[in-house]
Amino acid sequence: MSIDKFTKQKKIEYIAFIFVYLFLFINAYITHDSIIALISAVCGITYTILAGKGVPICYPIGASGSALYAYLSFASHLWGNMILYLCYYIPMQIWGFFQWNKNLKSDKYEIVKMKLSSKNRLIYFTLAILVSACVIFALRYFGDKNPIIDGITTVFSILGMYLTVKRCIEQWIVWFIVNSLSFAMWLEIALKDAQVYSTAFMWFVYTVLSVYFYFCWNKEIGKNTKQ
Repeated sequence: MSIDKFTKQKKIEYIAFIFVYLFLFINAYITHDSIIALISAVCGITYTILAGKGVPICYPIGASGSALYAYLSFASHLWGNMILYLCYYIPMQIWGFFQWNKNLKSDKYEIVKMKLSSKNRLIYFTLAILVSACVIFALRYFGDKNPIIDGITTVFSILGMYLTVKRCIEQWIVWFIVNSLSFAMWLEIALKDAQVYSTAFMWFVYTVLSVYFYFCWNKEIGKNTKQ
């Protein structure tokens, strides 16, 4: 990539990210959104952007956002998401911080990206689907308000976080599934006057970023393979 093209891409990214944050704050002000939902969204989006860039500092920010999101899940009776964030996400983000710092490029503060084999990809996704079915049944039994989406997002989030710590590009495919379903779930909750519009918007941004960073990582991995 030429210097001019690289600079142009960076400018577009900065403008897009600034727009996202401005929209987030304006939306929160207009809709009188929960301050916890707003801060959680800011932390979450910042974490995703930095994770997409492969910068280890994303994890402390992500852990903060995870704690707030767990509270929102508790308030909305989404037990699967609450347990996921408290018992899995936060510990994994602590582990991820140290793991990423062990696998940095020699010339910059950024991780080396990886790609799963076709066999491992099949194994991981098959297991995720089977476990999701079991979790959905359990959540339905315990009275979860949205057992199907909550169950799928819970299981696939576990896989996504693991692949993130392992620096695998397949994480972005998993995150697209999780983010798009979570956006639909929180939008429904927000439309019922739960004052969590910032959380719904956060998941929409996550969905867009998962697509964007998949192509960014794929390009970088392809480039490194040819060298």
